[in-house]
Amino acid sequence: MWRTRAAAACVICRSLAKSNYGIKRKSPLQNLHLVSRSIHHPYYPSSKFQRPPLRISIQQFSSLNRLPFHKTKLLNVKYGYQSYRNFWLARLASRLLRIRYIILGSAVGGGYTAKKTYDQWKDMMPDLDDYKWIVPDFIWELDEHIDFEKIIKALPDADDLAKLLPDFDKIGESFASLKGFFSPGYNLVSEVIGASDLLLLLGSPGETAFRATDQGYDNDKQYKKVSDKEKIDQLQEELLRTQLKYQRMLERLEKENKELRKLVLQRDDKGIHQRKLKKSLIDMYSEVLDILSDYDASYNTQDHLPRVVVVGDQSAGKTSVLEMIAQARIFPRGSGEMMTRSPVKVTLSEGPHHVALFKDSSREFDLTKEEDLAALRNEIEIRMRNSVKEGCTVSTETISLSVKGPGLQRMVLVDLPGVISTVTSGMAPDTKETIFSISKAYMQNPNAIILCIQDGSVDAERSIVTDLVSQMDPQGKRTIFVLTKVDLAEKNVASPSRIQQIIEGKLFPMKALGYFAVVTGKGNSSESIESIKEYEEEFFQNSKLLKTSMLKAHQVTTKNLSLAVSDCFWKMVRESVEQQADAFKATRFNLETEWKNNYPRLRELDRNELFEKAKNEILDEVISLTQVTPKHWEEILQKTLWERVSTHVIENIYLPAAQTMNSGTFNTTVDIKLKQWTDKQLPNKAVEVAWETLQEEFSRFMTEPKGKEHDDIFDKLKQAVKEESIKRHKWNERAEDSLRVIQHNALEDRSISDKQQWDAAIHFMEETLQSRLKDTESVIEDMVGPDWKKRWMYWIGRTKEQNIRNETKNELEKLIKCNEEHAAYLANDEVTTVRKNLEARGITVDPCLIKDTWHQIYRRYFLKTALNHCNLCRRGFYYYQRHFVDSELECNDIVLFWRIQRMLAITANTLRQQLTNTEVRRLEKNVKEVLEDFAEDSEKKVKLLTGKRVQLAEDLKKVREIQEKLEAFIEALHQEK
Repeated sequence: MWRTRAAAACVICRSLAKSNYGIKRKSPLQNLHLVSRSIHHPYYPSSKFQRPPLRISIQQFSSLNRLPFHKTKLLNVKYGYQSYRNFWLARLASRLLRIRYIILGSAVGGGYTAKKTYDQWKDMMPDLDDYKWIVPDFIWELDEHIDFEKIIKALPDADDLAKLLPDFDKIGESFASLKGFFSPGYNLVSEVIGASDLLLLLGSPGETAFRATDQGYDNDKQYKKVSDKEKIDQLQEELLRTQLKYQRMLERLEKENKELRKLVLQRDDKGIHQRKLKKSLIDMYSEVLDILSDYDASYNTQDHLPRVVVVGDQSAGKTSVLEMIAQARIFPRGSGEMMTRSPVKVTLSEGPHHVALFKDSSREFDLTKEEDLAALRNEIEIRMRNSVKEGCTVSTETISLSVKGPGLQRMVLVDLPGVISTVTSGMAPDTKETIFSISKAYMQNPNAIILCIQDGSVDAERSIVTDLVSQMDPQGKRTIFVLTKVDLAEKNVASPSRIQQIIEGKLFPMKALGYFAVVTGKGNSSESIESIKEYEEEFFQNSKLLKTSMLKAHQVTTKNLSLAVSDCFWKMVRESVEQQADAFKATRFNLETEWKNNYPRLRELDRNELFEKAKNEILDEVISLTQVTPKHWEEILQKTLWERVSTHVIENIYLPAAQTMNSGTFNTTVDIKLKQWTDKQLPNKAVEVAWETLQEEFSRFMTEPKGKEHDDIFDKLKQAVKEESIKRHKWNERAEDSLRVIQHNALEDRSISDKQQWDAAIHFMEETLQSRLKDTESVIEDMVGPDWKKRWMYWIGRTKEQNIRNETKNELEKLIKCNEEHAAYLANDEVTTVRKNLEARGITVDPCLIKDTWHQIYRRYFLKTALNHCNLCRRGFYYYQRHFVDSELECNDIVLFWRIQRMLAITANTLRQQLTNTEVRRLEKNVKEVLEDFAEDSEKKVKLLTGKRVQLAEDLKKVREIQEKLEAFIEALHQEK
């Protein structure tokens, strides 16, 4: 307080020294306060004989500075300088502004300022009540369970004890000036620290003996010496019992708190407060990671967001540790076999109910029910097996699972397949390398927390994962080491100090942020989480490792591990998430710039949006099939069907029937062959033609360019939809039977009603025969080579075989000229005659070559004769109506072609009706089903919609979504902080 008043006086002095209220003056030091001069002016002592003159020339201005005034002439006086009082302005100021008023006002203002400064300084001091959590709870109540007076009386000697203690008087004197500024909690902490020092002193090995008293503590004290070891054991056991007691009390309070939080969350979930609950931080963060797992980093956008990566040797207990953290037996289990075949991302968050659900499913599994737990384990196993490709053992595809429940620590963990040293039978040869590559891909993330799981029941030299972790994180800045199966290790390890070396980080060639020892059960898969917790607590309560201080209390139990991992995870998130958001912001800018430069006039449509656009186009094209005119359908069907069956009609029906000698035999042969053809081949051929015609028209509409609006990026998708739809489409089986009846009835009819139909039949026959004749001429030309005209004009010669066939042709033509009614086949003696005639001219000919050449020569001769006959029948309709009575002209072949033509027209009409009424609608339905299947198959869409443009739009959409969610997450993180 004395210093405060001195400081206030000093402020007054400064104000007096600086203020002259518009008067330029020099203030003598002797007018200042005595205290201010003695403290703040050490160079000017209070003695009147040591006062050197102080020359201060200060000019300030007030409201009176507008008044004209002259320089004040100062005279040297005994204790300073004093001005002449010969100016009226100075006299007026001295009377109005008395020094006592200035001192009084300055004292009030300076006091207020000093008090405010003192309060600000006091507020800056920390409140030790907020740091009570540093000291364990049992320390605060230590005096209730330990009689300190009894222990003090048991001390050997006060003088000897004082020698071991530090000089508290000197320490107290140095802190005496600060004692009044601390909160009342300071005294409490000091007492606790003193008690703790006393306990450590009593338990230190420096003491050689203790003097204990009897139970009555009478005036007659009796001392007996007890060994240091026994006394230390007793105190340690007492401390452990006290610590475990309060640990149980803490767990009971946490359980009650969990129940209360569950009730609160349930009330919020039911909407009692009528407010919309926001997503939790961990759910928002998990969504970002899910998007990143689907993001194809084609532009080298690396994901460095924090995760807790769980790695370990196979069967080291990774899954058990995760289940203890999640407080549910959610993973499939096996004895010695690989169960984790793909990475499993588990998002832990707090919620009113203990449930689990997959990212791509809406079903919730109640983790409090055993049947739901079994279903969840089965679903995880099925997803793992489905993700593994044929010929592989493990998969890189991530399974995303969210677990919510009261009291769960918020974090994101990724369970990786266990590291193996040997590939056994039944595994893919590259299984070991694949597991290593998956583990390295997750651990090389500089912001990933590595949870290294080591089996404590096996020799440390057999560990594989520790070398891998030390390579990825050599400094151990983001690694947490977990030693599992400590109960088995304590039983089997001959030297317990080996476990201590592992926990202290001295045995393995790796560094870590923290080391933990846990027990995750007795190895029975049917154990519940509660029973495992009880067993773990009981083990560490009775463990020699904890009693002998080889393990520290904060390094044991999965609960402490969970808290530590969660703290490290959120610390890493807060440190790195903003940097990652900036990286995605820069990536987004690069992608947007690339799109503007390459596709300035196109919208940014991602793969899903492009698929929807292509889907609409395909459906429009399918609907356009119904707009095809009936005339177009029938023309295409009739033409295609005749092209398919014309060879059979000419070769197997018309030519054999035309070789007969009279009309009756001709008609009989035609009827028999038509009946056989209709029963066996014709309906089936007609249905095939109709189905092919539908495919061709569908393909034409799908592949036909649409001008400027055509986008070739959809071509591959349209082709796949067309092929899959055609593959699924099946023609109506009953249509073939009904078509057979219609065709049979059409071919049975021989009545040509008018001359127009007669002329149409003749025209149809001429076109058919001319087409066949043209084909035959082409075949003969290939056989005998070019004629003399082409040889002279194009300088083309005949080959030896062509010369032989040409000579054979000439001989056969002579044979036909001799007998114009020759049969279709050569007799053996005629073949011999032709061969000998050629041999006489020095040409050796094979009989088979003669017969082949005869077939084409006679076919040409027959077709020319039939065309001449067809020309004669143009005026034969009158004789046809009279059934060719009293006429040498017979036109039965015209009637045959009319019957074929009419059958084709009726068949085309029938098929057209079936196409437009039934098959087109069924095809449209198949196309919709195929599109729906493709829409659900993301891999199919990736294969069918490819290209730089699609990939760029897809990446741009993903990066925007990631950036937006990261920004929302950062904002929520700042609000929570």
